[in-house]
Amino acid sequence: MGLEKIAEFKKKLGLTNAELAERSGVPLGTINKILSGATKDPKLETLKSIAGILGLTLNDFDDSVINKNEPTYDDVETLIIKTGKNMSKEQKLHLIQLLSETK
Repeated sequence: MGLEKIAEFKKKLGLTNAELAERSGVPLGTINKILSGATKDPKLETLKSIAGILGLTLNDFDDSVINKNEPTYDDVETLIIKTGKNMSKEQKLHLIQLLSETK
């Protein structure tokens, strides 16, 4: 299962484990266990909650679903719409900075 995506997208969004727990409603201890590898098969509802905050779908956690395409503008826009209202001013400015550097 592609649970490493949680750490990857959490880092991209600049979220701490505590922030992810607070926003998703998943207990911090559960987040820590998933990210440390102690929990290898989390409950579906837990993954749904985490995925929603990170702008992911459940398919993103499935190693058998391989997406070799680069994200489209619509993919990026959807991610921002889903997570933007939960982002701090600093996170939004950082995202703008990253996007303006991309060529």
